[in-house]
Amino acid sequence: MTKADIASIVAEKGLAKKQAMEAVEATLEIVKNALKKGEKIQLVGFGSFQVRAKRARKGRNPQTGDPITITARKVLKFKPGKALHQAINDLGG
Repeated sequence: MTKADIASIVAEKGLAKKQAMEAVEATLEIVKNALKKGEKIQLVGFGSFQVRAKRARKGRNPQTGDPITITARKVLKFKPGKALHQAINDLGG
């Protein structure tokens, strides 16, 4: 499903297609900016998004076996809410 597909479904709920696309884009922009600031996003019934820091660590190059240093980075974590988890598991697959 793409952003345009989501906007089309939102438009079916009573908005013009252009307004629906603007609403979807604005929502995604708000979420992105909040995550960039390090804020946690909680959508009750859906789940939560949080940025976590991973520290630098040692690893191995799988082709040569040489030791390498994997640099520190930030990763996005998503934890599904109870309602979403149940809805997906109730689908039977």
